[in-house]
Amino acid sequence: MSRSRARLLLADVDGTLVTSKKVLTEDSIRAVARLREAEILFAITSGRPPRGVTMLVKPLRLTTPIAAFNGGLVVDGDLNVIEERTIRDDLIAPIIDLLDSQGLSVWVFRGADWFVLDANGTHVERESHATQFAPIVLANFEGIKDNVAKVVGVSDDSNVMAQARAAMHTRFGDEVSATSSQTYYLDVTHSEANKGRVVDFLSRRFDIPLHEIATIGDMQNDLPMFARSGFSIAMGNADREVQLAANVVTKSNDEEGFAFAVDNFILK
Repeated sequence: MSRSRARLLLADVDGTLVTSKKVLTEDSIRAVARLREAEILFAITSGRPPRGVTMLVKPLRLTTPIAAFNGGLVVDGDLNVIEERTIRDDLIAPIIDLLDSQGLSVWVFRGADWFVLDANGTHVERESHATQFAPIVLANFEGIKDNVAKVVGVSDDSNVMAQARAAMHTRFGDEVSATSSQTYYLDVTHSEANKGRVVDFLSRRFDIPLHEIATIGDMQNDLPMFARSGFSIAMGNADREVQLAANVVTKSNDEEGFAFAVDNFILK
């Protein structure tokens, strides 16, 4: 069994740290406490906005920076901005138009705000429950610019998602980052807003070599952090591509896979 010699563990949130019902379990809380006792730092990164992860700060006793929007916005526990990478203003409208033309619902995140066109749209209620705040409903996205951190395309059709992702890469190339944080979300962020950059940021912040940082996740947007870290763990609920990219595979997020990974791959 492979094991890490990590001094820091960076974890994804949805599909990894919390269950499929978005619950942070007592086993996960205790696992983070065991990391703290072993003097191993713990940090989180997520496609969620900063407000969408604040409920994790207190139970996990987080003291490390939080990387939201896949690294587009790094904040402290009080949501003070440490580092920010936003989408170029001239790209926002074309991104929205492309996602819309591909048949996806569109959301826009700017600062602490989340904008949608339909309060009853696909996965809006689910996201509101997970992040514990509601979106602002607009008639259109005209004039939305200045510090937009993420534009999201939403669809439950896997073929539509794949076509939209390919169209995004064809149209914008390296000008943006376009990855999936959930099977039904296509997250479009600044070209350098990805979880691999989060690993680099934490390495510099805490003077920890990359090979002493471990990462754990379940989705395509976790692959960049797998590539940059010294040891990577895929969740049992991850698809085959993600599992093959990791050093080891743990149990699913509904089987306490995070806690299992901490005990068997990080601490043991």
